[in-house]
Amino acid sequence: MQNHDLILLPPMRTSKTFPNASRNIRKYPETKESSPSFVAFPSKVLFNLGILPLPLVTQSLSSILHRFSLSSQAQRCLGSCFSEPSSSFDRSIAMAATMSVGALGAATALRVAADSNVGSAASSMSGARMVAPARRTAAVKGSMKVSASMSHNLRDYKFAPIKESIVAREMTRRYMTDMITHADTDVVVVGAGSAGLSCAYELSKNPNVKVAIIEQSVSPGGGAWLGGQLFSAMVVRKPAHRFLDEVGVAYEEMEDYVVIKHAALFTSTIMSKLLARPNVKLFNAVAAEDLIIRGDRVSGVVTNWALVAQNHHTQSCMDPNVMEAKVVVSSCGHDGPFGATGVKRLRSIGMIASVPGMKCLDMNAAEDAIVKHTREVVPGMIVTGMEVAEIDGSPRMGPTFGAMMISGQKAAHLALKALGLPNEMDGNYKPNVHPELVLASTDDMTASA
Repeated sequence: MQNHDLILLPPMRTSKTFPNASRNIRKYPETKESSPSFVAFPSKVLFNLGILPLPLVTQSLSSILHRFSLSSQAQRCLGSCFSEPSSSFDRSIAMAATMSVGALGAATALRVAADSNVGSAASSMSGARMVAPARRTAAVKGSMKVSASMSHNLRDYKFAPIKESIVAREMTRRYMTDMITHADTDVVVVGAGSAGLSCAYELSKNPNVKVAIIEQSVSPGGGAWLGGQLFSAMVVRKPAHRFLDEVGVAYEEMEDYVVIKHAALFTSTIMSKLLARPNVKLFNAVAAEDLIIRGDRVSGVVTNWALVAQNHHTQSCMDPNVMEAKVVVSSCGHDGPFGATGVKRLRSIGMIASVPGMKCLDMNAAEDAIVKHTREVVPGMIVTGMEVAEIDGSPRMGPTFGAMMISGQKAAHLALKALGLPNEMDGNYKPNVHPELVLASTDDMTASA
């Protein structure tokens, strides 16, 4: 990073945020295709003041904007993101995102810059915790600011009026926009259980990777809402607990494992953080009915509403939709009505020889094997989680969840590798990688897989 690398910010935000730094301001020249509302700041100044996180400063936000072909209207919308209260901030990003895919990518980067004060994008793969972004406050008239938890008069509580058609339009427009955006996406994760969510979480750290999650159930999470036999606690064997540290899930620490008091704490926490990221969309109540195959490569999924997929035998001709993807991650779990559907379909078309099914329970052997054999089974399709046991005939693990999390992380880095991006598998994702966190086992044979 050089002192003269310039970051573009509008004067309205710069004057409020650091009014005494006016000597660093240099007017960004107005052109036909640029907004005069931007001023240029040295990137190192912004980092030292805590305005931008290191990853964005390092590559320079001005270079991020340069990568996207933005109209002057889109630039103005993005510029207003820095000077408006939270609700207008979100509207500005939404408006800019509808103008072009480039604006969506730039909006993603700007959102990270505005909302975060993160010194490093390190993950549990390198043994470091992520720093949570500061809580935003809601702006009100005048100079006073109040938090979202402000008390209300519950004896005479009234909602603002709204037309029913507005509600319908808001839901429909946003969902249709998401479908258009992800009709051709980078990675589709099929199955939002603990492995699928962990995979999507790891992938979403790169704001330039579009991630779509397909989940047939209305409620994502798979079996990770409870521990074994419908009990509450979730057991995670070390060293996978460092993933919990990163996500921010509390646990009781034992010698070789940790215990989360309720499995729902993990699932709800990772889901809330994952779905808040602008490059991720969860399509729940949607089933992956089939695969798109071109030659010998998986190139996407065939989708339908889950209720339609379950009732093809009652109706005729309920055609599906499609979602193209550079990489498909199948995390459909062990065999069942919607289980192991990815590998079973590969077997039915002859792309793999067999799906023997998982063997009987052996926790110690099972978790190591799940992570070790998480892989790209055919070009374009990666298998993770318990679906790995189905294709390899490895033991079931029972009510322990560490392998699901680390298998999901490994699948994410295999997907990044397939996309030609820095990844842990090639050793170019982070320096100083802790070997025990590459996989859920310190076994030499497994760690080298």
